[in-house]
Amino acid sequence: MIDPAQLLIFIPAALALNMTPGSDMLFCLGQGLKSGPRAGVAASLGVATGSFVHSLLAAFGLAALLAAYPFAFEIVRWAGVSYLVWLAIQAVRSRNAPLSAAQVGSGGVFAAWRDGTIVNLFNPKVAIFILAFVPQFVDPSRGSTILQFLIFGAILNVGGTVINGVVGGFSGGIGRTLASSAKLMAVYRWLTCCIFLGLAAKLAFDRR
Repeated sequence: MIDPAQLLIFIPAALALNMTPGSDMLFCLGQGLKSGPRAGVAASLGVATGSFVHSLLAAFGLAALLAAYPFAFEIVRWAGVSYLVWLAIQAVRSRNAPLSAAQVGSGGVFAAWRDGTIVNLFNPKVAIFILAFVPQFVDPSRGSTILQFLIFGAILNVGGTVINGVVGGFSGGIGRTLASSAKLMAVYRWLTCCIFLGLAAKLAFDRR
């Protein structure tokens, strides 16, 4: 169904996009710092879940509604901003006491997946990006355009999940190293807070 020549063009382009530091990568970094390696990887899986939903919406044309109706776009965007600010507040609410390495790495896996999914779903620019990038490689003459769209979206999503998972996992290792010091714990909790606030500001002030 998909032209192999198209895949040879699409895969390197998708990897280049996935390896460019962006909101998803920074989110996984922040979750890994906050809750350990498993949470960093779980956050990447949450981002992948949100991206898969965006791919489905885009494949069936619903994402075009966000591009066509600015009011709907703004509602989704500001919901995402609000959730990121809430995550930033949560990052610094806990006490700055030293933790054991086990405590840092044992909790927050489901929460990291959930937050990654929600943040990605409430970023309408993900849907707009998928709608703009993937159709360039879809060829109606080679069968179902929806199926082609989903295949290309899955390839893009898998690459992003692997890269974000590596970033989140390694940042979680940093969290384990710092966990024994109350002062260092305070620093990286505030660092995590700043990452989430930075993402909120980017989503709030970046224009289409």
